[in-house]
Amino acid sequence: MDDFTLQYLATALWSSTDESREDGGDPMDSNYGIEDIDPGTVAAAQADCDRFRELAGKMLNEREETEAAHDFWLTRNGHGCGFWDGDWPEGGESLTAICKTFGEVNLYIGDDGKIYH
Repeated sequence: MDDFTLQYLATALWSSTDESREDGGDPMDSNYGIEDIDPGTVAAAQADCDRFRELAGKMLNEREETEAAHDFWLTRNGHGCGFWDGDWPEGGESLTAICKTFGEVNLYIGDDGKIYH
């Protein structure tokens, strides 16, 4: 898995909560890791990350790959920060528009203990 997709999934775990636990509400990365994500979900994330980078093109060339992956997850899912919040003064609005074409995704814990979207 490339660094962009790895950071994208790490951000997904960090920003998602584990509602399946009795104590609920814990960030998923407190109890799960990338290895707990279903392979089909990983493949879908890789495809989304590849497509996003293709669409974003040169707008990402000046920035850290992991920062862009982090903001891709946050922006596409409507979190309170992301490409639009000022850290990307050039291209932030365009990158936000690209993210919104992907729609939102949410993680959940399946009955098998694997993480899905």
